[in-house]
Amino acid sequence: MHIPRTLISYWRSSADGELLAGDLAVSSIASRHGTPLFVYDQSILKRKYSALRNALPDRFAIYYSVKANPNPAFLSFFLERGCGLEVASAGELYQALAAGCPPEKIFFAGPGKTEKELKFAIEEEIGEIHTESTLELERISAISRTMGGRARVGIRVNPSEEAQGGAMRMGGKPAPFGIDEENLRPALERVSGDASLEFRGIHLFVGTQILDHKLLLAQYRKGLAIAGEAAKATGVALRTVDFGGGLGIPYFAGESELDLAGLKEALLELVEEIECDDCFAGTQFVIEPGRFLVGEAGVYVARINDIKESRGKRYLILDGGMHHHLAASGNLGQVIKRNFPIAILNKFGSPPTDTYEVVGPLCTPLDTLGRSVHLPGAEVGDLVGVFQSGAYARATSPLQFLSHPSPPEVWVNGREEHLVRRRGRYEDYLLDVECHECESSRAASLSE
Repeated sequence: MHIPRTLISYWRSSADGELLAGDLAVSSIASRHGTPLFVYDQSILKRKYSALRNALPDRFAIYYSVKANPNPAFLSFFLERGCGLEVASAGELYQALAAGCPPEKIFFAGPGKTEKELKFAIEEEIGEIHTESTLELERISAISRTMGGRARVGIRVNPSEEAQGGAMRMGGKPAPFGIDEENLRPALERVSGDASLEFRGIHLFVGTQILDHKLLLAQYRKGLAIAGEAAKATGVALRTVDFGGGLGIPYFAGESELDLAGLKEALLELVEEIECDDCFAGTQFVIEPGRFLVGEAGVYVARINDIKESRGKRYLILDGGMHHHLAASGNLGQVIKRNFPIAILNKFGSPPTDTYEVVGPLCTPLDTLGRSVHLPGAEVGDLVGVFQSGAYARATSPLQFLSHPSPPEVWVNGREEHLVRRRGRYEDYLLDVECHECESSRAASLSE
């Protein structure tokens, strides 16, 4: 296939060259649910989860990062396998609880948590609130005292420059994330002397989209060093050390998959090294993967609505674009636009013959999913797929831009398919207006 196999190594095609999700042709799914849409293959999720679980020592727990894809089907999938959930807002916390996650298996991280969000988390007695600042620590303490309880907290640390890397650095520099490593001691003194707070552990997150297992290991070692100092400073054996997420998947030509065998070997050595360290007696180690688990399980499917030529370039104009998949357009962190793997799904086994610009229907030149993409000869009505779309695709996109209906999501398990999110409707955009009018009328009547 003209797309590097490492980028779509989990997908298959039918005998007549159509992409399969599970045992179903994606074209048949699209005919039943319309386009554009997202299709998820459960068999890929199973393989990714099993591979990661096998690579981790028993002392490591997996907490799925809800922000990667908050669809309830994903939450249920990971909860059924004993995972916890990591959330970053009250909305995600609500979804985690609604999915049946035990409160004690929820971690809440992220800067700028409001007092209302903190109160919600404390009321629900979640596993840990990971504080990102000294002010947030004060707020948690005050709310906890008012409620007469004891909030479980961890401290998220913004580490020094050591062990940095990944596609997006989140630590080792000035950042809204966590408490700077050099300022950790006062925070530890504050939390250990407060009867309304139960200090549980340290959270470290320094980067994301990491494909080098040696870099991950260096970051884990840095986290253990910080956690060990925290345990000594507080006199408390840590309940948890949260290494964050950061495990990547290959998107672009030249990228390779994360070496799980190498990671497994290195982690076994690491655990053996600290086995007799009293600082970590009984400590559970946590990782929070999202993209790694779900990214490769999804494909964004859109139909070619028009083909046109403009000054020497041929354009495939789809019925969906950046409003559904901002990341693929390059407008979510890319400095230089690089193409996600793209294919014509009903010609999946055909060789490329032409070069196209792949664009969406929006009134902006930013709505470009692929530049100079080599594809088989395209026709109006063909299905175009953007791979690596299970994570940070629909969930991070400006769905309301130009008031197009939001795309549905379809979950495939073998020969079974389930609509796990319906397509948006035009009338959905009127609900806010109606609610506003209702509130305005209510306010007017109260003032009379």
